[in-house]
Amino acid sequence: MLLVRAILVFLFPVCVEGSLSSQIDGIIGKSEQKKTTFAVKIVQADTGRTVYARNSEKPMIPASNMKVITSAAALAYLGPDYQFTTRIALLGDDLVVIGGGDPLLGDEATDERYDRAKGWLFDDIIAVLARAGVKTVDDVVVDSSFFDDDRVHPNWPRDQLNQWYACEVAGINFNHNCINLNVKRSGSSARVTLEPSTRYVTIVNQVRLVSKGSSAVGAYRNSEANRLIVKGNCRTEAGFDVAIERPAAYFGFLLAERLAGAGIRVEGDLAERYVRDEGKIRILKTYTTPMGDVLNRCNKDSMGLAAESLIKTISAEATTGRVNGQWAHGLELVAAYLEMVGAGADEFNLDDGSGLSRENRLSPNTLVKVLQQVYGGPNWDFYKQTLAVGGQDGTIAKYFGETKYKGNILGKTGYIDGVRAFSGVAATANGDYIFSILTEGGNGYTRSAINDITKAIIDSAD
Repeated sequence: MLLVRAILVFLFPVCVEGSLSSQIDGIIGKSEQKKTTFAVKIVQADTGRTVYARNSEKPMIPASNMKVITSAAALAYLGPDYQFTTRIALLGDDLVVIGGGDPLLGDEATDERYDRAKGWLFDDIIAVLARAGVKTVDDVVVDSSFFDDDRVHPNWPRDQLNQWYACEVAGINFNHNCINLNVKRSGSSARVTLEPSTRYVTIVNQVRLVSKGSSAVGAYRNSEANRLIVKGNCRTEAGFDVAIERPAAYFGFLLAERLAGAGIRVEGDLAERYVRDEGKIRILKTYTTPMGDVLNRCNKDSMGLAAESLIKTISAEATTGRVNGQWAHGLELVAAYLEMVGAGADEFNLDDGSGLSRENRLSPNTLVKVLQQVYGGPNWDFYKQTLAVGGQDGTIAKYFGETKYKGNILGKTGYIDGVRAFSGVAATANGDYIFSILTEGGNGYTRSAINDITKAIIDSAD
């Protein structure tokens, strides 16, 4: 009896692997996937033993699976207790805002999580000034020098820079560095309103009213910064976010407008400059955002600004001597992290933190090694809470809703034109499995194929 049991225990993993391999090969072999390149790696989380591999060493465009690398490296360099800070201070008669790269100031989802009203930050700053007896300020100074001033990545699609996911990255960010435009029929014309309401952006309204069809309206940049041409067809109403230019100035301008509205006079100008800390600065309040919140928005919700801010923060913080956070320097440090976890230098190329650049390359081996490193380390419980959960939240809330999968699949999706990806962890009756599935040249069926491969991991362990 003992011999039979030992044989069954020995054969069980082999049977599981055989079943899993045949299922995955069948999914990939379907006719609608013939023009799609799949690269897959699946390992047992506890042992690291490979249970399936296909092109696993092939560097592929990862899309937002790049955020797995970014977030894991940020956790390694900065730690789970790191906090992003924004300081409000007085320097003589100037009101000073000193940024620390926080990507979640004015983030609606984060504010809802903490039951904070829209615009709470400005209200709080006004209250802080009132308690300090401040009724007049000279200049409003914004110091965003925690990051360098390269706010737009050179390899992002130029025709998408007005989109929320391609917003500028600065040492002071607010409201995703976007403004919401609402276009609504009002009598015989289309009315355009802004949220938040501000004079920082100039609107040129070229919207046409139509009586049939759906509303399709867009905002387009031109050579004049923050002058947006709004055009298209409006039947009833349309709303959308548009990325603005010079985010730190955007925040400072909004603050100055709110101060004036609250009766606090701004007698000087809005200035963007580095503020020296020479002991003359009077810090009134420091606002903090914990690392967990930023990783949450980066991984669960695929927020590009969160990922890029993490890259530049690694650069700014993980260096002896102060430097302004930079993409190139931050990515050098991330590459060093990948080498530390055992990724082959020929299996990755890093170009940004979010995966919007098509110059990024990651192999499934690389993604799996990173997830293995986090899984086996002291921060796994912290990190796994930031991943999207199948059937429950994040970018995979609408997938894996069946009872056997719901809550048992954690991961990060990825999508840009022609690229679909998914990497994460599947909890099965036979233990946890770490997986990475990257595809190029896919079509409308590819996401379903990726999901079916992930489901097969759980099915094979039943």
